[in-house]
Amino acid sequence: MKIILAPDSFKGSLSAFEVCKSIEKGIRKVFYDAEIVSSPMADGGEGTVQSLVDATNGKLLTLKVKGPLLKEVDAFYGMLGDGKTAVIEMASASGITLITKEERNPMLTTTYGTGEIIKHALDLGCRNFILGIGGSATNDGGAGMVNALGAKLLDEKGYEIDLGGGALNRLQSIDLSGMDARIKQSNIEVACDVNNPLCGENGTSYIFGPQKGADMDMVITLDKNLSHYAEMVKKYLGISIKDYPGAGAAGGLGGGLFAFLNAKLKSGIDIVIETTAFEEKLKDADLVITGEGMIDYQTQYGKTPYGVAKLAKKYDIPVIAIAGGIGENAEELYSKGFDSIFSIVDKPMSLEHAIENCDLLLQNTAERIMRLLKIR
Repeated sequence: MKIILAPDSFKGSLSAFEVCKSIEKGIRKVFYDAEIVSSPMADGGEGTVQSLVDATNGKLLTLKVKGPLLKEVDAFYGMLGDGKTAVIEMASASGITLITKEERNPMLTTTYGTGEIIKHALDLGCRNFILGIGGSATNDGGAGMVNALGAKLLDEKGYEIDLGGGALNRLQSIDLSGMDARIKQSNIEVACDVNNPLCGENGTSYIFGPQKGADMDMVITLDKNLSHYAEMVKKYLGISIKDYPGAGAAGGLGGGLFAFLNAKLKSGIDIVIETTAFEEKLKDADLVITGEGMIDYQTQYGKTPYGVAKLAKKYDIPVIAIAGGIGENAEELYSKGFDSIFSIVDKPMSLEHAIENCDLLLQNTAERIMRLLKIR
């Protein structure tokens, strides 16, 4: 029996790689000689770097960069096993968890540190980039990032504007003469699973600004500033980002990456599937086991288990999902490629207990599934 293990991480408990190991232990209690292929997965969000590093025998790198409010923070990114591909979670440098709730202010927060990570990876020879852009604290359209990479955003007097979304209204010209030339030699893919435009009532300021600390007056100002920013980008780069789907991701970082770095905005799980050569691993498989911390009806909207199940069904391979919890309307997934869904919670317990004992609970659940399969 060939079994493919392709889970996401169980956030707050185990990485995707560790989840694979736990499930494998449970399987071998019943089918000790099964062929088990582990493929840690992710969807571009938290844990993507670790999953891809584990899946490709890569390594984690750490560095100090400017955080969302320009205070120095310890950031990280991954270099994949090919030694040429960098995997970056922008939240490592520009994420909302790096500042306190009281410090949240998207008029001031910047993506500068994300640009510093990109530059560091370029210095080490990376020319392929995968960026996960969830969890941002910013609303600057990626202006800070491109500033860190050598672009100059200038006001009417030729001075560089301040960092942060609150200063974008002062932008009058864009000078790319100092932009890192290695960017043009690079291939950049962005894990982007939202289609929000940059501006307007469905744009980044209105939809995501409040959770980053913006009141309504700030939301209106930020939206106007990004609209002006988009006009300047169109004038100097010839690229329209104002209404581009996904440009509003991460406070407009999606738009900045698309315009300045020629990045491709793609589904996060699709990027991971391609990077890990997951489709090749599926050949001749008898079963696929996927999972994540919570599975519900929202799983079908770009989450890891859905991406795995969708591809497995292309080859008519049965799919079982294991979850920390099974949420609202999860039964919708049975028509989306999932054959069954199991929870690791086997008795009344607190969330803290489930997190602390996730390894054993996963082992036990995998063993029960295998015992059920054995009676076929």
